[in-house]
Amino acid sequence: MTKQYVDKELLNVIALALKSVRARQNVTLEVFYFDTGIHLARIEKGETNITVSTLSQICHYFNISLKDFFEVVEQLQNLNQP
Repeated sequence: MTKQYVDKELLNVIALALKSVRARQNVTLEVFYFDTGIHLARIEKGETNITVSTLSQICHYFNISLKDFFEVVEQLQNLNQP
């Protein structure tokens, strides 16, 4: 079996974007987990290589498109570049 590729920098930016989206909607990790069964705390630590399917479910919960989410990711990446 092939080892899965992990981009830690990207995972950290995705984690920051998820925290930002969640904070804007004033949803706690506990409420999110209760509503979805997804352990967002692990993802927000940048330690979990999130799947596109899981990310899609998260975006659906927060009523944002994947496109809009990745625009947030791109903005954060641009802020972190030298």
